[in-house]
Amino acid sequence: MGNCHTVGPNEALVVSGGCCGSDYKQYVFGGWAWAWWCISDTQRISLEIMTLQPRCEDVETAEGVALTVTGVAQVKIMTEKELLAVACEQFLGKNVQDIKNVVLQTLEGHLRSILGTLTVEQIYQDRDQFAKLVREVAAPDVGRMGIEILSFTIKDVYDKVDYLSSLGKTQTAVVQRDADIGVAEAERDAGIREAVCKKEMLDVKFMADTKIADSKRAFELQKSAFSEEVNIKTAEAQLAYELQGAREQQKIRQEEIEIEVVQRKKQIAVEAQEILRTDKELIATVRRPAEAEAHRIQQIAEGEKVKQVLLAQAEAEKIRKIGEAEAAVIEAMGKAEAERMKLKAEAYQKYGDAAKMALVLEALPQIAAKISAPLTKVDEIVVLSGDNSKVTSEVNRLLAELPASVHALTGVDLSKIPLIKNATGAQV
Repeated sequence: MGNCHTVGPNEALVVSGGCCGSDYKQYVFGGWAWAWWCISDTQRISLEIMTLQPRCEDVETAEGVALTVTGVAQVKIMTEKELLAVACEQFLGKNVQDIKNVVLQTLEGHLRSILGTLTVEQIYQDRDQFAKLVREVAAPDVGRMGIEILSFTIKDVYDKVDYLSSLGKTQTAVVQRDADIGVAEAERDAGIREAVCKKEMLDVKFMADTKIADSKRAFELQKSAFSEEVNIKTAEAQLAYELQGAREQQKIRQEEIEIEVVQRKKQIAVEAQEILRTDKELIATVRRPAEAEAHRIQQIAEGEKVKQVLLAQAEAEKIRKIGEAEAAVIEAMGKAEAERMKLKAEAYQKYGDAAKMALVLEALPQIAAKISAPLTKVDEIVVLSGDNSKVTSEVNRLLAELPASVHALTGVDLSKIPLIKNATGAQV
C-alpha cells in the first residue's frame, strides 16, 4: 500500500519512483501526494526566502582603489515546474546552508567582477544602480540553478586608505562653500534692494524732471515740425521743378543719341559698301594682275630651268669630249716625250762624258741666272781696289772656283773633262 503526504506552501515535496520501474517525478507545494511503500521515495526542499550577505574585501576598482563592499540579497527557489525540477536536481538532499553557500559564492564572484569595472564615485554615489547591475548580471547564472533573486542592495562600502572619507571632506567643503555663497548672496540681495529703493526715489524725481523737459521738447519739436514741413514743401516744389527739367533734358539727349545712332548706322553701311568696292578694286587691279604675273614668272622660271638643264647637259658633254681629246693629246705627247727621253738616254749612253758635258753646259746659264737673280735688284756694283791687276786676279779666282761650284751642284767635275781649251792652251 502507501501513504498520503501533505506539504505546506513554504516547501516542496518531490515524489519519485513507482510501479514497473517508472521514473516519473511529482513536484507538489502547498498540497498533498500519494507515495507507495517501498517503491516510491519522498523528499522535501524549502521554498523559504534565504538572506545572503555577499562580501568582497579589498577588491580593486577601475581606478585601482581597494574597496570592501557588503551586500544583502534575498533569494528563493522558484516554483515553476521546470525551474523547480532544476533546483531539485541540484539541491535536493542538501540543507539550506549548503544552498546558501552555493548562491553566495556565485553572487560574490559577480560582485567582485563588477567592482573591477566601476570607479569609486560610481559605486559610492549610485548604490542603487550598482546593485541593479549586480542583480542583472547574476540573475541568469542563479536562474539556471532554479534560484530567483528577489532583491539585492549594497549594505556597506568602505576602504582602508581613507579614500571615501576624503570624498566626504570634499562634499563638506562644498556645502560650506555653498553656505558662504548663500550668506554673500543674501548680503548682496540686501544691498541690491537698498539700491533699488534709492533708484526708485531718483526715478520719481527724474520722471518729474523728464515730464517738464518733455513738455518743452514737445513744444520745440512741434515748432520744428512746422518749419520742417514748410521747408519740405518748398524743397519738394524746387526738386519737382529740377526733376522735370532733368527729364526734359534726358528726352532731348535720348533723341540726340537716337539721331547719332541712325547716323552711325548709315555711316557703317556706307563704310561697308566702300570696303566691298575697295576689295573688288583690289581684286581687279592688284590680285588678278599679280596672279597673272606670278603665272608668267612661273612659266619663265620653268623655261629657264629647262634651258639651264639642257645647257648643263651640253656643257657636260662638251667637257667630256674635250677631256677625252686632251687625254688623247696628253697620251700622244707622253708617248712622244717618252720616246724622246728614251732616244736622249741612248744618245747620252752612247756619247758618255760628252753628253754629260753638253747637259752641264746647257744648265750653266740657268744656274748663273739663279745665282745672279739677287743682283738684278742692285743698280750698281763698285769694286774697291787701287790695283787693276788685283781686280783681274779676283775675276780669275772666281772663274777658277766655278768647276768646284758646278761639281757641288751637279756632281760633274769639269776639271776632268778636256773638251774646251782657251787660247793659251789651258783646260777650262
